[in-house]
Amino acid sequence: MDPEQNDQPQPPSFGEQRPNPEQRPAGPPTVIPPYPVSQAPPRRFSVWRVLWRVLFGLSVLANIGLLLLLVSAIMMIAMGGGGLYKTVIREGPRDSRIAVISVSGLIDGGEAEEVYRQMEAARQDRAVKGIIVRVDSPGGTISASDRIYKEIMDYRKERGLPAVAFLQGTAASGGYYASVACEKIVAEPTTITGSIGVVMVHFVFQNLLENKLGIQPVFLTMGAKKDWPSSFRTPTQEELAYVHDRLLEPSYKRFVDVVKEGRQGVLSPSEVEKLADGSIYIADQALQAKLIDKVGYLEEAIATVKALAGIEDAQVIEYRRPFSLFGLLTAKSGPIPKFDRKTLFEFGTPQVLYLWKAY
Repeated sequence: MDPEQNDQPQPPSFGEQRPNPEQRPAGPPTVIPPYPVSQAPPRRFSVWRVLWRVLFGLSVLANIGLLLLLVSAIMMIAMGGGGLYKTVIREGPRDSRIAVISVSGLIDGGEAEEVYRQMEAARQDRAVKGIIVRVDSPGGTISASDRIYKEIMDYRKERGLPAVAFLQGTAASGGYYASVACEKIVAEPTTITGSIGVVMVHFVFQNLLENKLGIQPVFLTMGAKKDWPSSFRTPTQEELAYVHDRLLEPSYKRFVDVVKEGRQGVLSPSEVEKLADGSIYIADQALQAKLIDKVGYLEEAIATVKALAGIEDAQVIEYRRPFSLFGLLTAKSGPIPKFDRKTLFEFGTPQVLYLWKAY
């Protein structure tokens, strides 16, 4: 055999394993260094970037506000400037409607003005065949209660359409005063009503000012009765009699006369005078005393209007004030009292009210 041939690799013989090229001799593992992690340079604080973000946020809010104002203006124009829109609470034919007028909360000048707007909307809608005056109020000022009463009476005379009072919750004193302007009165079973009478609210600050705060009020008047009664001294019997004759008695007499007129044919004048002692009644008791005509819910009030108007079916609507951004922005925030001259005057001026005294 040629010696040169011995140096060349020989093929493996039968049964001999071929060496695996991936196998490496045993030894310490090879350490592969990690790739360097690139780190971004720290961002520097920029006043301009913060200012830009703040301005951008304010711009978005301003655009949203302008959009809401535009929508509110379009709605006001579409409603003819009345500020109210119709909401259907019972489906029915559009050419035959029953309008629900709401009297709620303490009756004051603002509430009387709101009722006036609703009544005007009902006057302008020729499809209205009758109204339901929904009352949930303990009463309020004499003047505002009388204005609502007059609005209902004027509507009945001008349009010749029926009006039905629907009492809910508390419909007492000034709330009942307004209700008797309607032809019929329907009350929910849990309604508190009645309280035919008048109350005067009067505060005396003499002890607080003089003994607690050391304040001595001084009043200069021309006319012996100019400051009767005064909030800065305890009224005398002569002053109380004067207030009774000049304020309480005339207001009480008008309330009784209004009820006599409104419940004419149901209650006799003597029966009204007997009931006019300030008593309150739950609905069943009021029905027994003939202060109301029926105990029921809104459906009974609707059926009563239909019967009086001589119609078989009607769409029942109510008037609501739309959302207003201006109203939201101008709304009073929180019950924070302001002790200024006006507040002092309101507290110091006696107020004669058609109000259930529990409020």
